Amino acid sequence: MAKTADLKDLFIESGALLEGHFQLSSGLHSSQYMQCALLLAHPNLAERLGKELAALQKEKIDLVVSPAMGGLIIGQEVARALNLRHYFTERQEGIMTLRRGFSFKRGERIVIVEDVVTTGKSSKEVMGLAKSLGAEIKGWLSIVNRSGKGLVLDAPLHSLLKTEILSYKPEECPLCKEGKPVVKPGSRPKQK
Repeated sequence: MAKTADLKDLFIESGALLEGHFQLSSGLHSSQYMQCALLLAHPNLAERLGKELAALQKEKIDLVVSPAMGGLIIGQEVARALNLRHYFTERQEGIMTLRRGFSFKRGERIVIVEDVVTTGKSSKEVMGLAKSLGAEIKGWLSIVNRSGKGLVLDAPLHSLLKTEILSYKPEECPLCKEGKPVVKPGSRPKQK
């Protein structure tokens, strides 16, 4: 199992811990961004992290599901470690959907896998979709949980790294007040 300090070091060594002024997928702003794509670009590391996350899922499941884009690689690695199928959801006109022939069976037990959880918005959208199609949520897994306190989910969330990185509503962001340009490195399209 990765130790917290070791995983933080991996983020730094791989250039995956970015410093600047970022708009997160949640819409919040932050001076740090954990770009898991840079971390997971190393297949051996992606496989190792997938195995470590899979070991945290204690309840029996049938399927691993991830929101695109951030959850794709790590979701596939968790599914590989558990020898299960991996489906991913996509936003179509701003709504989380299943495409590409993917479908849930009524009563199918799933775990939702993300790279980084801040507000849990993407995972909650996946949960809503899965439940509406009759699936049962048996857990949530993420490489990083940067949500701090107050994240309420209906199944256990297990993460390899829990860290608090300050984030701000745009109107309260000190970096905006300093006039620093904001970068949006996440995958969620702009909301209208």
